[in-house]
Amino acid sequence: MGERPDHAGIIAEGLTRRFGSLVAVDNLDLSVEPGAIFGFLGPNGAGKTTVVRMLCGLLPPSAGRARVAGFDVATESRKLKQAIGYMSQKFGLYADLTVRENIEFFGGVYLSDRRHARQRCDEVIQEVGLQERASQLAGTLSGGWKQRLALATAIVHSPSILFLDEPTAGVDPVSRREIWDLAYALQGRGYTLFVTTHYMEEAERCNRIGFIHAGRLVALGTPADLKAKRMEADVLSLSGPDLYAIYRVLKSMDLVEDVSIYGNDVHAVVPGAASALPEIRARLDRSHVALIDARTIPPSIEDVFVKLTRR
Repeated sequence: MGERPDHAGIIAEGLTRRFGSLVAVDNLDLSVEPGAIFGFLGPNGAGKTTVVRMLCGLLPPSAGRARVAGFDVATESRKLKQAIGYMSQKFGLYADLTVRENIEFFGGVYLSDRRHARQRCDEVIQEVGLQERASQLAGTLSGGWKQRLALATAIVHSPSILFLDEPTAGVDPVSRREIWDLAYALQGRGYTLFVTTHYMEEAERCNRIGFIHAGRLVALGTPADLKAKRMEADVLSLSGPDLYAIYRVLKSMDLVEDVSIYGNDVHAVVPGAASALPEIRARLDRSHVALIDARTIPPSIEDVFVKLTRR
């Protein structure tokens, strides 16, 4: 395994991008510490992809500035591209080349020394566990193995910072966990990872999280801090024989800020849940809706995400 180079993280100040009259990213301030896994969340159309494209030097900012791996994204884009790796959610490799040939091709693009490129190809095949697939055509790989290959091509030139765009979209749960194990291994070797994801449980795995909505960064912090400070209400978990009936009653109550069905329970966001629970029980009883259990539970990142988005 190659040594990680010294590197900086990510710093953005007032980063803005306009497309005509549309402000896609509005005055974004952001910092990512070197060696961290940073999760970037937001609903579709919130501006996540535009931010990533600017941070990768692919799209010039309309205003503001950013430095990634120590390079200015607007004036040093050529140097920047050598210092970052990008893994797309869409499989964009060459289906008619083998795993090894794909990695060698991308190594040749970034590394001028052929011997070093071949050495790095051998190393990354080991690092991401592709030894038994090295001679297989990329187009015949399953989703999880394709993502491993995409990750291998993203790190073959030993970048400082990895941008992972929905890295586990469309893969099975086992493959998803294996990809995150690889991400942790890369973090252990000094990589900084910037991860966009729609999976809330994956956001919990990150050191810090940023929420973007309508082009604005609306929250930034560790998962624990966001759950403690951005949820100004409690979360009740309720169960009964008819979950939809419970949901319908709670949805009609003014004191309930939000309600959703989660598996075999109904989750309700309620300020002062302990004092509000008798009123909730009474309303369910008057509506002839049976309740088996009701308890306060810790909020999840999904609870925070929904609350911030709806607000």
